Amino acid sequence: MKLDQTVSAVVTGAASGLGEATARALAAKGVKVAIFDLQKDKGEAVAADIGGIFCEVNVTSDESVDAGFARARAAHGQESVLVCCAGTANAMKTASRSREDGSIGHFSLEAFNWVIQINLVGTFRCVAKSAAGMLTLAPGAHGARGAIVMTASVAAEDGQIGQAAYSASKGGVVGMTLPIARDLMSEGIRVNTILPGIFNTPLMQGLPAPVKDALATSVPFPKRLGNPAEYAGLALTMIENDYFNGEDVRLDGAIRMAPR
Repeated sequence: MKLDQTVSAVVTGAASGLGEATARALAAKGVKVAIFDLQKDKGEAVAADIGGIFCEVNVTSDESVDAGFARARAAHGQESVLVCCAGTANAMKTASRSREDGSIGHFSLEAFNWVIQINLVGTFRCVAKSAAGMLTLAPGAHGARGAIVMTASVAAEDGQIGQAAYSASKGGVVGMTLPIARDLMSEGIRVNTILPGIFNTPLMQGLPAPVKDALATSVPFPKRLGNPAEYAGLALTMIENDYFNGEDVRLDGAIRMAPR
């Protein structure tokens, strides 16, 4: 796919971090970008900076996602690119004993479901609705209509202690990559997934310097945190290379996460 001013894209979670970097990279190519996020002030600032549009969207809500796509399409036309970066995380052992009083508890199902609803169901919701819209586009070369990039995590494969919900949600994204690509193959829509390692996102920026240094040192090479622009670069490669389809790719400096 050639990325230029004739292309419109939606990027979820684009008010900061990996999504913001991707929105900026797409806009630098001339693409018309709609930002889906709940961080209104940050999202509007990024949209203004790149000449895009901000849509306040909660990916756990059908109504909110529908309204976001309607607003984006009214401004830019039907998107042929979707990049899903919206996500969240929590950490809790499946079951544990309190060190203070010996009481036993478990990971609440409410907390578990919260992560699944945002990371997995929210991603699928946006993908399904965007793909349905892409089906209305006239096919281009070789029948191409669009490209979708989803975001998982290395935790999908090497989840750490306390990451049952997060790993399950991201493992689900990896697991649905090929089936969705096969669902959409006859319609000319490609689907790929990136599994980022430890990236220097706003979440990481809030950690103490010694913790960040230790995390950087744990990466085999290069010994540093990933830059969001590097995620964006791979996302654009997946979009621009028409033979890239049905793949899940680690972007992690060869790290394999230890149990903790």
